[in-house]
Amino acid sequence: MSTTTRKFKTVITDTGAKKLAQAAAPDGKPVRLTHMAVGDGGGTLPTPDSKQTRLVHEVWRHTVNRVILDATHQNRIIAELVIPPETGGFWIREIGVFDEHGDLIAVGNTAESYKPAVAEGSGRAQTFRTILTVSSTATVVLTVDNTMVMATVDYVDDKLKEHEQSRRHPDASLTAKGFVQLSSATNSVSETQAATPKAVKAAYDLANAKYTAQDATTAQKGIVQLSSATNSTSETLAATSKAVKAVMDETNKKAPLNSPALTGTPTTPTARQGTNNTQIASTAFVMAAIAALVDSSPDALNTLNELAAALGNDPNFATTMTNALAGKQPKDATLTALAGLTTAAGKFPYFTGNDVASLATLTKVGRDILAKSTVAAV
Repeated sequence: MSTTTRKFKTVITDTGAKKLAQAAAPDGKPVRLTHMAVGDGGGTLPTPDSKQTRLVHEVWRHTVNRVILDATHQNRIIAELVIPPETGGFWIREIGVFDEHGDLIAVGNTAESYKPAVAEGSGRAQTFRTILTVSSTATVVLTVDNTMVMATVDYVDDKLKEHEQSRRHPDASLTAKGFVQLSSATNSVSETQAATPKAVKAAYDLANAKYTAQDATTAQKGIVQLSSATNSTSETLAATSKAVKAVMDETNKKAPLNSPALTGTPTTPTARQGTNNTQIASTAFVMAAIAALVDSSPDALNTLNELAAALGNDPNFATTMTNALAGKQPKDATLTALAGLTTAAGKFPYFTGNDVASLATLTKVGRDILAKSTVAAV
C-alpha cells in the first residue's frame, strides 16, 4: 500500500464556493474568472487553505490566457496563465485564480520553480494551469481573450487537430473567404472559381489590339458613332441625348390626338358642300352653307335681322298667322268661280252652270229694278 502523501493541490476558497453556489441558482450569475497570480509563498511551500483571500506573497499577476473545459472530464474547468519570457526574476510556489471583482476563487500550490528574466541570460515562457472541479460548468464563464492570449504549443496542436476533424472548410464566395478552384477558361461566367495566370493572359491578349471591333448594324452588335442630327436617315449612327431631347421638345409643341386645345389660327381643308360626317368644318364651309340657305333672297331679307323686321318682330308670328287665317272664309268652289271673273263697271255676275259664273251687262232698266227696295215698288 502506497504511503505517499499528496503534496500539491488546488482548493476552492470559501468565497469561491459561495459565489459558485449562487451561480448555480436558477437566477444566478456565472462567475467570470479574469486574472491569475503567482507567488513565492514567502520562501516556503504553502498549503492551500479555503479560508484564504489572497496569496501568501504574490509576485506577479496578469489576465488569464484562457478559461476552458477539460476535454476528458465533464466537471473540470482549466484556467491558464502564461508568463512571457521577458517577465521573471522570482520563485513560484503558489497560484491563485481571481474573478472580475478581484476575489480569490481558488488557490493552489505547485512545485517550486524559478522564473528567470531575459536580462538574467535565460528567457522562456512558462505556462501554469489550475484545474477547478465544479458541480456544473455553467457556473463559470469560459473565456479566451484574443487580444491578450498567448498561443501555447499544445493550444495550437489542439486547434489544428480540431480543425482537421471538423468540416469547417467553406468554399470562397463573393462575400466570404474560403477554398477556391482554379480555372483557365476565358468564356466562363462562374462566380465560384478563380482565374489562373493563363486565363488572365489570354484575356489580356484578346483585349490588347488582337481583336478588331466591328461596326454595329441593324443586324449585329458593334461600335457605333454618335450623332445629334434630328433630320438624318442614317442606320449606322446612334442618336445622342441632345437629339432625342430636340425631337421631344418639338413633339411637345404639337397638339395631342385626344381632345387637343388649339391656339393661334389653325386651318383645316374645306369640305365639299353637302358633306354630312364628323369632318371638321372650316369657316369657308360654314359661310358657303349660309349663302346656300339665303340663296337668291333679296338684299332686304338676306339677314335674320331684316327677316325679323319683315315679320313685324313678332316672336309669336306662327300663332298670329294661325289666328288670322282662322277668321277668313274657307276656300269654296263657288267663291273660286266668282273670283275668276274680270269685273268692270256696268257688269252683273250670274251663274251659267254649277259653280260656273259669267258677267252680263247691266242695263238702265236693270239698275232701276235693283234700286227698288220692295216688290211692290218694282
